[in-house]
Amino acid sequence: MIRLMHAKLHRAKITACNVDYMGSLTIDPLWMKEVGILPLEEVQVVNVTNANRFVTYAIPGTPGAGEIEPNGACAHLCSEGDIVIIYAMESVPRHQVVDGGHVARVLVFDGDGTTSLLRQTVNTDGSEFSFDSHDVAQEGLATV
Repeated sequence: MIRLMHAKLHRAKITACNVDYMGSLTIDPLWMKEVGILPLEEVQVVNVTNANRFVTYAIPGTPGAGEIEPNGACAHLCSEGDIVIIYAMESVPRHQVVDGGHVARVLVFDGDGTTSLLRQTVNTDGSEFSFDSHDVAQEGLATV
């Protein structure tokens, strides 16, 4: 078994910190669905603003509210407005990746309120591997 990233929210902004709430990370469920993070799934959080890191689990907030809120003890590691990277890993049999590749979805927050969805893929022919990262909105568009 190997562990590979399968979902990431890149450069999301902390909207609130709730120390007096049972530990977890509240995430807008529309974003969770877009990248494939399940409720109660373990997530790792890297605070780009202050370099703190923590592991917790995701819970869905209000759809469309844009919430990213650390709860409980991990709320001490962030402040409202901090920029974070949130990612989820999965364990996959190595031969499954060698035989069929792997796909991860990454929602990138651009700082101005817009997002873009990337599809990152790993493929291999058994001896060499390739990695590709591209904007899902560009899929199917012909190159000129």
